[in-house]
Amino acid sequence: MHPRTSFTAVTSPKRAGRPRSAAADRAILDATRAALAEVGWGGLTLGDVAARAGVAKTTLYRRWAGKNELVVDALAALFEEQLDLPDLGGLEADIQGVVLRFAELIERPETRTALMAVVAEAAQDDALRLRIREAIVDRQKHLVLLGRRRAQQRGELPPDKAEDPARDDLIFDVIAGAVVHRVMVSSGPVDREWALRLARLLVDGLGALHLPPP
Repeated sequence: MHPRTSFTAVTSPKRAGRPRSAAADRAILDATRAALAEVGWGGLTLGDVAARAGVAKTTLYRRWAGKNELVVDALAALFEEQLDLPDLGGLEADIQGVVLRFAELIERPETRTALMAVVAEAAQDDALRLRIREAIVDRQKHLVLLGRRRAQQRGELPPDKAEDPARDDLIFDVIAGAVVHRVMVSSGPVDREWALRLARLLVDGLGALHLPPP
């Protein structure tokens, strides 16, 4: 399994002062997700999060410029800690497993609320859109690389003939996009049968994706 690293919030440029506390960061991010589940996006305030986390409001303001950035980092920490790719013995099973786990995470009330809100905000905020990419999307793309390499070691996929980052981006977008659309737009169940059908569709197409780019 790809080694997991502890989550580090994507924050504004460092200011002079006391060093950051990892325990305080974790308490703040946990409190943010708890507040989202209870009061939703509209009711979430940095003051409430600070009280729940047991820190001063100035502690939050030193780390995050506002609610948007804080919520993105709270989501990113959740994915970093709980989304992985266990070795289930085959590429199809690996994909099915990560699809089910991803769906489980975004079906949580706090995750669904946060995703809908920050995506809507990011439509008019280039800096927030970049933060989402850096804190969430780019951090999770290693799962695609891990899955491909594991499948190549098993002989399920051919070795890479050329580096092609766009291919890995496409694989990630297909999986993440399909699951998010299923959960948050079409409201269909992401059960083992649906996840298996998606996995088989991907496995059938991965051979073509491993051809060298034109």
